[in-house]
Amino acid sequence: MAERERRQTPPFGGVFVSHARVMTTDDMGRAIRRMAHEVIERNHGVEELVVVGLQTGGVPVAERLAETLADIEGVRPPVGTLDVALHRDDIGLRPVVPEAVTDLTTDLDGRVVVLVDDVLFTGRTIRAALDALCDFGRPRSIQLAVMVDRGHRELPIRPDYVGKNLPTRRDEVVDVHAAGVDLGVMKK
Repeated sequence: MAERERRQTPPFGGVFVSHARVMTTDDMGRAIRRMAHEVIERNHGVEELVVVGLQTGGVPVAERLAETLADIEGVRPPVGTLDVALHRDDIGLRPVVPEAVTDLTTDLDGRVVVLVDDVLFTGRTIRAALDALCDFGRPRSIQLAVMVDRGHRELPIRPDYVGKNLPTRRDEVVDVHAAGVDLGVMKK
């Protein structure tokens, strides 16, 4: 889980305690490579793509995906970052997380946006991202890539590309980081 979300996850200021490593760095590399091949196959290359990582956890995954696409195709698609804090539907229900950098310098009109996040849970962050993307143009289509789909959807959102499907309990936390993916809980 990204540091920004870790600070705000109840209990606020808690510590993540890992119970299991569910993916290693090598597992993540293989998953990203597989997702990259799926992206290329579905879109017949990368010429029309823009890869957009959600702040903060989706940004490193988006960078790795773009690097892998470049390794395979020889062309690196543009990469942007998107912060959705002010587009969320839970403002007032939990603390507003400080805004991170949104950097979308590539024109999105008519392009295929591959939206990337680390963990897909309820779907509310992705809904906010769809709203936020509309402020930057009208993509031809938006596809969703996530490293981990943990279930528990509250909205009808489904990823196009998944690194790992990981059934979880609602009280568990999934932490995606450079060394792998851990499953655990937050402790006071």
